Amino acid sequence: MTTAMYVSLISAAAAVLKERKEEVNKLNVFPVPDGDTGTNMSLTMDVVVAEASKLPADADIKALTHAVTHGSLMGARGNSGVILSQILRGLCEGIDAADTIDTELLATALERAVVVAFQAVRKPVEGTILTVLRETADAARSAADAGLSLEEALRHTMTASFDSVRRTPELLPVLKENGVVDAGGFGLAILFEGFSAAALGTEARIADVSSVAAPLLSVEPVDDWDDDEYLYCTEFLLFGDGIDRGGVHDFVSTMGGSELVVGAEGEYKVHVHTNDPGAVLAHMTGIGEVAEVHIHNMRRQSQDRDASLVVDGGAATKPSVPYKPIGFVAVAAGSGLGAILTSLGVDVVVSGGQTMNPSTADLLEAISAVPAEKVIVLPNNKNILMAANAAASVADKPVMVVATTAVPQAFAAMLAWDGTDDLEANAAAMLAAAEEVRSGEITTAVKDAKGKVGVIKGGQIIGISDHEIEVVGDDVEGVAARLATVILCDGAETLTLLAGEDLSDEALDSLATRIGAEHREVDVETHRGDQPLYPILMSAE
Repeated sequence: MTTAMYVSLISAAAAVLKERKEEVNKLNVFPVPDGDTGTNMSLTMDVVVAEASKLPADADIKALTHAVTHGSLMGARGNSGVILSQILRGLCEGIDAADTIDTELLATALERAVVVAFQAVRKPVEGTILTVLRETADAARSAADAGLSLEEALRHTMTASFDSVRRTPELLPVLKENGVVDAGGFGLAILFEGFSAAALGTEARIADVSSVAAPLLSVEPVDDWDDDEYLYCTEFLLFGDGIDRGGVHDFVSTMGGSELVVGAEGEYKVHVHTNDPGAVLAHMTGIGEVAEVHIHNMRRQSQDRDASLVVDGGAATKPSVPYKPIGFVAVAAGSGLGAILTSLGVDVVVSGGQTMNPSTADLLEAISAVPAEKVIVLPNNKNILMAANAAASVADKPVMVVATTAVPQAFAAMLAWDGTDDLEANAAAMLAAAEEVRSGEITTAVKDAKGKVGVIKGGQIIGISDHEIEVVGDDVEGVAARLATVILCDGAETLTLLAGEDLSDEALDSLATRIGAEHREVDVETHRGDQPLYPILMSAE
């Protein structure tokens, strides 16, 4: 099979997913306007197609696999996009230099994708995209062992993929509770169906995996890259001819979590959270040359640092030579939020958040634009954490990600910067400060649901804190006032209100007056955030 034919199949799969992305998005169990799974996976595939389409007509398979691997990593958006990038990387490693697809190659490539994808997630959860991938690979292997033709194997594997999606609610209780299947698994099955249908010359017919019409709501997000159990963040460059990247990745995956091995042949960047960096480095010096080693103790510095300093900042332009020790990148949607972050010292504000998750490439571009030797990234959203980590792992300067999940946490984090060039110590202090902030947000439910607060109707105003819907009502002020009571329950002294683009100054003042009267012991501060879709963001400290 020629490279052009592969590109055609990849493009066909991406097109089918793009057509069905809203169906995938609707499986999201949290009823908020978010950068959802279908959108993130589709945008990731858009970059893959763009990279593959740039190849010359006579490009070989190795050039194609490099384009797909690089494009998927650079274009990865959200956790689902990053995991998809690892699946595609594994498929490319499994294909290697093969110029024809047969049943054995199908099974081998999918099996390699399983290995790589599972290594990318420290705590794999059954009932997710990873389960669907593994069971799809198992079906391909059984087809190969049974001697099925490629056409028969593709049909058999397609069926198994959607069957696996249907089983996800039995493996992951939150899906069963909400009456939905796993969104990422469904997106992966759609991609496989689109690729297979194009290869067979048939029309893609997406299987019905729907469940109950009115999903329930009770969800605790899974943070697959939470590596609190490991002490050292270890990064280094590895040089040497003939080094097997897969072997390196396999080894570091046994040593810890958040492992990534990226780069071109003979030059790799390695990142792993581990309790034994010495063992990692000893192994690597045995197979190649190691340079630019960075080992950060992620716990001790969190205990030892306690300082605050507000610094002036402004819009950044990239000079020819970095002129300060540490710079900052933050993600936010809304001119007001961006202005506040800039005033606190953030150099580059990347536009994004709930409604649009920036890609790995977007974050890398921002990191590159910061006029500093080292950079701290504040993602400000759980669904941007993996892309931020991926960007940090391939950046051409030392980068640390402070895992903020809301913009108000970034405000507190920036106030904790002590002005020194100690990257890891500052990151630890900033994270500690961010974790002291309790945040809340007001938005409109985009669909019917049920949860701890009872029945939620599409169009109602909802108040969210710590990723849980705490308040439901019919007007912004009433819901916001009740949510303020929820997040102030731990004795906070200050409440900050950030007005969205559709909330007037008069409405903001009215809300602040009401909360101030109901909580006389609390100082209420107000600012224009001008964020879309969320009329109020709030934080308590």
